[in-house]
Amino acid sequence: MLFQPERDIFREMDDLLPLLEAIVSYIDEGVILTDRDGLVLYQNPAAGQLLGHSGNMPLQSLADIKGVDLQDALEKVVARARAAEEESGPVSSLIRFEMQIPVEDDVRDLEFHCCRACEAQGNMRLVIIQDRTNKRQLETLLDRASGDLVTKDPTMLDILDRVEKVAPMQAPVLLQGESGTGKTHIARLLHRLSRRSARPFVEVNCAAIPESLLESELFGHVKGAFTGANQDRQGRFKAADGGTLFLDEIAEIPMHLQAKLLRALQDGAFEPVGSDKSVKVDVRIISASNRHLRELVDQGYFRADLYYRLAVFPLHVPAIRERPGDIPLLLRHFCRQLERRGYPANVQYSPEATNILMNYPWPGNVRELENAIEHAMICSVGNVIRPESLPQDIRAATLGDSGINVRPRSGNGNGNGNGNGVHDERERIEEALANANGNKSLAAKYLGVDRTTLWRKMRRLKLDGAGAAAG
Repeated sequence: MLFQPERDIFREMDDLLPLLEAIVSYIDEGVILTDRDGLVLYQNPAAGQLLGHSGNMPLQSLADIKGVDLQDALEKVVARARAAEEESGPVSSLIRFEMQIPVEDDVRDLEFHCCRACEAQGNMRLVIIQDRTNKRQLETLLDRASGDLVTKDPTMLDILDRVEKVAPMQAPVLLQGESGTGKTHIARLLHRLSRRSARPFVEVNCAAIPESLLESELFGHVKGAFTGANQDRQGRFKAADGGTLFLDEIAEIPMHLQAKLLRALQDGAFEPVGSDKSVKVDVRIISASNRHLRELVDQGYFRADLYYRLAVFPLHVPAIRERPGDIPLLLRHFCRQLERRGYPANVQYSPEATNILMNYPWPGNVRELENAIEHAMICSVGNVIRPESLPQDIRAATLGDSGINVRPRSGNGNGNGNGNGVHDERERIEEALANANGNKSLAAKYLGVDRTTLWRKMRRLKLDGAGAAAG
């Protein structure tokens, strides 16, 4: 049968709706058909569910969707597609984009596919919706595992959960904690999980830039602004436009620049050095400090109004000594990383070495731990990390200033037994010699030192090894 143009069944909604109903009522993807003004002509049950529309009442308009302007988003992506088509030729008839929709007390990641062909032919918009929440959560977990945020510590897991919640928002985040705790890694994770992830992530270490150059570094300058300014230069704020600016060591910004920084945060505007023309930027700020900013405010070294602007969402990153249970995880993680760089594979770690790592206070935190593990792999003995494989300062700090291991020994707990394993140097050496049946080389291994060091200690303590350690 020939199709008659004047008898187009898709011209009449009464003919179209039963067909849609039969096809899409029972699929998991949401399907919405609207006119150009956002009035909903048809929706399947999954669409209302995915968009968090309460009750069984159908959507009357895209404006009924709470917490997001889907109509505006559709207008923008369609306009961008038209512009791209005019500039470089035909583009796909299906436009894909993602949005996060607040649903009850959670956020749902939804992927939208808008059919441009329907709009061109029938002045209508067909939108297909898919739930990507579980996929994005899995990607987040995999993303964590690829960085140095390896943890099973409840406090750190809570921080990472909070990072996931705040990442899609525009709120400034302040990260505080000791150097080497992973603040930079968290800042990068915040950017990767944000809606700005496709835009620049610009890092500035405020402590590493001379005070005289910091204003120009942040805000740029115009030609002739100062000696040596031979051309205009955009600063880090402009470089991060549309993305994220990470201001590390924010406490080092001098007071005279803090007012300018505050205005840039509040108004999204600033004047480059030597210029009286304002530059507008759209930048999300993440800042970090190893000093307690609130105390600096109280002491008059940091502006209170700037602190409150930066600390909309503060996070304190704990030191590694506050989460020692993560040390074995990080040990394995860094060993695997080093293997990929050409270090020996399948290196094992002795219980004694692990015990030293667990008891060391790690003033340099995760950064120091990573360096210590690399040192230990270089000095591993027979593919095993032993106490003597570890850096000497770590052994000395953990084992006492003698560098000799504190080893528990059997006993009845009356003061001559192991108690808590803490003994003076003479007793430790005598015990090691006794356990080694007088073999000084073996005793030195027990103590985590070389034979020459043990001999020197014995000589200073006037221990010849007789009795407890003959030979």
